[in-house]
Amino acid sequence: MNKEDFIIKAFKNKLNGDDGAVLGKWCFSKDLFVQDVHFKRSWLSLEQIATKAMLVNISDAITMNAVPKYALLGLSLPNLSKKEIKNLQKGFLKTAKKFRIKIIGGDTIQSDKIGISITLISKVKKPVFRTGLKRGHLLAFTGKLGQSLKGLKTLQNRGKLSKNHKFIKPKLRHKFFYAIAPKISCAMDISDGLSKDLSRLLKANHLGISWRKKFNKKELYSGEEYEILFGFDKKHKKELKKIAKKHKVKLNIFAKAVKGKYEFKGREHHF
Repeated sequence: MNKEDFIIKAFKNKLNGDDGAVLGKWCFSKDLFVQDVHFKRSWLSLEQIATKAMLVNISDAITMNAVPKYALLGLSLPNLSKKEIKNLQKGFLKTAKKFRIKIIGGDTIQSDKIGISITLISKVKKPVFRTGLKRGHLLAFTGKLGQSLKGLKTLQNRGKLSKNHKFIKPKLRHKFFYAIAPKISCAMDISDGLSKDLSRLLKANHLGISWRKKFNKKELYSGEEYEILFGFDKKHKKELKKIAKKHKVKLNIFAKAVKGKYEFKGREHHF
């Protein structure tokens, strides 16, 4: 039983089901980042924890073709020192400044573990949804998959990662995405692995796929990659490749949308 889907079904309406909810010119999105669910204290510094919490939320806004403007922070925190709190603040503020986001409020409570809930309010002119894929459209993703899972296993085995490793600091491809947005039919970020997120995208469009490339388990099931999964009409292929080259983004065109359905056969990440 997929408990995440079961929970979401109770609140199903035309506004939810995407990486963000669009109301007029605004897009609203929220993500949680919780100790011992998404990270362990020994893996990340407090500044890195705050930075990653911001980045994973910003990723959702980007794939809606929305530009983040404001953020609300919900923090549940253990008894941290003033120095530790400043390090946490540093991560939030530096990332907010980089993406020109203003933090406008929120709430804090005491807890045994660190829990971060961020609500982003983003400006959107022409949103890109998960729906819009049609039969014959091509499917692609950015970057190289598998590094986040590899990093996770290194940390679980008490190894160390560089401060710029994808698991520590996801690389968001916002300039590339905003450039391709007018030419694509649908999109979402890869947060739960290519196979799982592909199943969501295809289910939303009542379609299956014809694979053009084979992938290993690491590439299919590596979560927290925050690469971009999207579909497009083949007539835009040449131009999309040109944009990818301009932004130095690796573009992987891996499948075609066809009649049928795609079943996810891996382990559920959420429950």
